Amino acid sequence: MTIPFLSFASTNNQIRQEILSAFTRVFDSGWYVLGKELHQFEADYAAFNQTKYCIGVSNGLDALHLALKTLNIQEGDEVIVPSNTYIASLLAVSFVGATPVLVEPSPVTYNIDPLNIEEKITPRTKAIMPVHLYGQCCEMDAIMEIAKRHNLYVIEDNAQSQGATYQGKISGSFGDVSGTSFYPVKNLGALGDAGALTTDREDLAHAATVLRNYGSQKKYYNQTVGHNMRLDECQAAFLGVKLKYLHAWIEERQQIAAWYDHYLSGIEGLTLPKIAEGASSVYHLYTVRTRRRDQLQKHLHEHGVGTLIHYPIPPHLQEAYRSLGFQKGDFPIAEEIAEKILSLPLFIGMREEEVEYVAQGMVNFKW
Repeated sequence: MTIPFLSFASTNNQIRQEILSAFTRVFDSGWYVLGKELHQFEADYAAFNQTKYCIGVSNGLDALHLALKTLNIQEGDEVIVPSNTYIASLLAVSFVGATPVLVEPSPVTYNIDPLNIEEKITPRTKAIMPVHLYGQCCEMDAIMEIAKRHNLYVIEDNAQSQGATYQGKISGSFGDVSGTSFYPVKNLGALGDAGALTTDREDLAHAATVLRNYGSQKKYYNQTVGHNMRLDECQAAFLGVKLKYLHAWIEERQQIAAWYDHYLSGIEGLTLPKIAEGASSVYHLYTVRTRRRDQLQKHLHEHGVGTLIHYPIPPHLQEAYRSLGFQKGDFPIAEEIAEKILSLPLFIGMREEEVEYVAQGMVNFKW
């Protein structure tokens, strides 16, 4: 049996005709940027995310970049970011001239550990950026309490966890503003690059709407130095189709994860995903941890199973951030995760027998 890490076949088959109809609708309309498809998707995603506003933009990195700009975070400011995250979280901070200040994650959930945040707060700290990683919502009550106590903004990076919750409240609805990605592999993925901001604050929604469009609210009248970071009509229309299926797809991902939990339980030397009390995961990824990660990955590959490593080099050890002066050993939890974590196949349409095959290959591995 051959099992890829990811397959779009099932989702594409489900929505093929609706996607083609959406494309035809946009094509025939003759209006391809900042039109009714975008406005409808923004309204629908805001409703899904239980926020007042959604602002569609070009991709997830641009969403975080604009989120920071709407809060006037700039050179000389510091933003607290988890040490275990995709580098885009840090890049957005760098784009506005601010400094990313790294905080170690929980070794259990891999999300930023609220217990480690306050020791990194300085007079220059302006915001906390929790990243809802691998599909699990961060422990947001504690983070929001810290932010309130220190008068800090909260900018959520919700790129991997649309629909996840903490204490019944949905990710992307806690902070001042949230940035999310609709990159094709996300649980809600476009057919190209796409992203969005969500917020309950009218002033931030207005600022992001102006900034994404050359700093202009009225054509040819530019209020500020803005960007071309718009979500186009085709991608908005495609996302509108997929959004209708998202709740069902989340439930399916959770079922696949439950199968993995069942078939992989009891393997000595293998750590399965753990969900914090009060949190839920939409399982963008199903990640396991083992000191023999590389050997296990090779073993599974030899048996036709695709896997990926998210992420092999933590941000503080990337050449792009050499200027921050970090060395190996500075963030040991993030480094251990990078050295030991492995993401197993999980995609819509994956059958229980396929999960069992992956699990059996892992049981047969020479631990």
